[in-house]
Amino acid sequence: MAATPAPPTAPPKPTWDPRSATPLPWLRPTIRIRLTLLYGGMFLIAGILLLSIIYLLAAQALRTGSQPLFKIVDFNGLKVSSNDCPGIANGNLELSEFNARISECIDHQRQVALDNLLSRSLLALLGLAVIAFAFGYAMAGRVLSPLGRITRTARAVAGSDLSRRIELDGPDDELKELADTFDDMLERLQRAFTAQQRFVGNASHELRTPLAINRTLLEVHLSDPGAPVELQQLGKTLLSTNERSEQLVEGLLLLARSDNQIVERKPVDLAEVATQAIDQVHGEAEAKGVEIRGARRPAVVQGNGVLLERIALNLVQNAVRYNVPEEGWVEVTTEVQHGQAVLVVSNTGPVVPAYEIDNLFEPFRRLRTERTGSDKGVGLGLSIARSVARAHGGHIYAQPREGGGLVMRVTLPI
Repeated sequence: MAATPAPPTAPPKPTWDPRSATPLPWLRPTIRIRLTLLYGGMFLIAGILLLSIIYLLAAQALRTGSQPLFKIVDFNGLKVSSNDCPGIANGNLELSEFNARISECIDHQRQVALDNLLSRSLLALLGLAVIAFAFGYAMAGRVLSPLGRITRTARAVAGSDLSRRIELDGPDDELKELADTFDDMLERLQRAFTAQQRFVGNASHELRTPLAINRTLLEVHLSDPGAPVELQQLGKTLLSTNERSEQLVEGLLLLARSDNQIVERKPVDLAEVATQAIDQVHGEAEAKGVEIRGARRPAVVQGNGVLLERIALNLVQNAVRYNVPEEGWVEVTTEVQHGQAVLVVSNTGPVVPAYEIDNLFEPFRRLRTERTGSDKGVGLGLSIARSVARAHGGHIYAQPREGGGLVMRVTLPI
């Protein structure tokens, strides 16, 4: 019999992570740094131009007066002494040579004066440039402080806190107009999200009652020993469909709850949560021949224990259900890494292309299937896990495992 070909390996995962931090954050070309360089550069250019003009005007003025204002015509009995022009102190000079040396000495002193003017002006320009750059940096920070406030508010909103507002005061300029527009947008977004969550919650609650009634009626009819076999088979089918609908409603309700920020937080150990999830899936794993293993170290976080248990349960259930037919395994580990609690669920299973990873977290999406129609779940497990992780200020990542299966990694702040 021909050997079964090995399954194709998943495409390699990109090594670049857009969430990675800049190695040297102080080298970032921020707007403040660019404005500082602009202010300081403009001052430096203006200072160099002004210094050049002053130097040229001074040189021109000195060259205009380069001709001596006087000339010695008779120096009998004249004695001259000079520290700067020692050449004219020689009493054996002819009259013409004496006048020439006086002219050379005057030209030399003019050049020395120009050199002193240039050197001192450059030192003054350098000192003023340092002051200008410092002043420009301070002024840029003051001008851009409203943008910093807008950025901090946007980060808070990105953390699912839509109640935050900028409420920028001050003059009615472009920055205040931007802040007011951003506040109006947040107000509309909050109303839209609140209405959506209220609708999902109300619809889920309203659907619970008829589904519970249907389940009760079906169980009563199935308990009748005199019911025909066809009716019993139909009742079991309807009961399975009703149970699936209940799971869908519960999933929608939990999804609506987990999209909100967690207000009441208590210490929760991820190791204990993972152990409870494994206990609930243990029977299903034994039936499928899947081994569950892994070391679970204490990793305490602040959050909602029920929702965190749902994360672990959904990940472990998916790892068991989407596994290989024989000799499959699921590894569940918890630990603390770099100040964060980490839950990792790895499993054997079919090869998952890297480009389909993001689709797995969308509601009602599965690998190579987009809607419900499978007996493995209702398609909300990973969506709920991502929403719960975000509500706790954490993240969930999926990575294809070499040889097939997935590595699901949940990080939560301690």
